[in-house]
Amino acid sequence: MNVINDIEKAFSQLSDPKFQKVLWRSIFIAIVLLLFPLLGITGFLNWILPDTITLPWLGELSIHGGLLSAASIITIFALSFLMFPVATLIIGLFLEEISDAVEARYYPNLPAVKRLNLIPVMIDAFQFIGIMVLANIIALLAYVIVPVFALFIFWALNGYLMGREYFQLVAARRIGMKEARRLRKKYFSQIWVAGILVAIPLSIPVVNIIVPILGIAVFTHQFHRLNDQISTAN
Repeated sequence: MNVINDIEKAFSQLSDPKFQKVLWRSIFIAIVLLLFPLLGITGFLNWILPDTITLPWLGELSIHGGLLSAASIITIFALSFLMFPVATLIIGLFLEEISDAVEARYYPNLPAVKRLNLIPVMIDAFQFIGIMVLANIIALLAYVIVPVFALFIFWALNGYLMGREYFQLVAARRIGMKEARRLRKKYFSQIWVAGILVAIPLSIPVVNIIVPILGIAVFTHQFHRLNDQISTAN
């Protein structure tokens, strides 16, 4: 399958310094963005709550030793859950750096690309994360009703969403958004299959952080392959 070749090429480039730069920069920014709410919540609770409270039969209890610790643990858990979508959003903003690295290695003779406008890309990235989170919340119902298929539903749903987002943005760099949408619709099934294969690592904690970079690289290869097919046919 050609899509397997696309994935193999993307995996082989994960050690590329340009990929690593985007990955670690995105993780650092995500941690900083998520750390502020943790410090803010802890500081706010520390400010409004007394050091101790006295309860009937229990006597004097330390607030800072119990409630604040529990609140911190809950907050850390919630923020760790948000790490992937936040990192995905940030990595998406560096999409062109990843695609540039792929094209520099595998397609060095391409003409200079017209840069995407940052504002529409940011808006699109926020919309993508919102749709992904909302769709996965709705999909929880399906997970409950048919738990045996939960993992397949997860892969299929997120594979579709990533294929729709990343392929379209990668293609828009070269042929414009209108043609990118047309190409995505024309090769809908192939793009969805690629998205499903890319989405499989999403179910592996920590490893899922590399999925956005992997996905952008895979869809860059897929775009050039499909676009070349059209050019050859014409």
